[in-house]
Amino acid sequence: MKATRTWILIADGARARILQNDGPGKGLHALAGGDFLGEHASTHAIMSDRAGRTFSSTGPSRSAIEAHSDPHRELKRSFAHRLAEALADGWRKRAYDRLIIVAAPSALGDLRATLSPEVRAKVTAEVAKDLTKTPDTAVAEHLKDVLTP
Repeated sequence: MKATRTWILIADGARARILQNDGPGKGLHALAGGDFLGEHASTHAIMSDRAGRTFSSTGPSRSAIEAHSDPHRELKRSFAHRLAEALADGWRKRAYDRLIIVAAPSALGDLRATLSPEVRAKVTAEVAKDLTKTPDTAVAEHLKDVLTP
């Protein structure tokens, strides 16, 4: 019988890695090419220093125009799209049978919104924790309840 290959995506808004488990008792190992880094740009590098200004419709007064979106939030959403594309590519190549997503709560929400239906069907567990700084050797202990098929 063929072992069930499980990918474990560990992510936050700007860092991610994919680990693989090849079945019970096989442990976790880093997937080649499974490390992702998003942009960590400062606010002044993303947008202009000052908000735009406009004249009031009634009188000579002026006021600032607020940005319509948070540029840092948009970078995190873009990173989630990149991760979703990598997971979809893995699914098309039949590289995994199951998917476990471990992500900070906001990143988990972004990922849920971007996953294709085919990849979403492979998700067997979601863990709302930020384990991006946890060594690979310690990740299995955090996921012992969800790693067993």
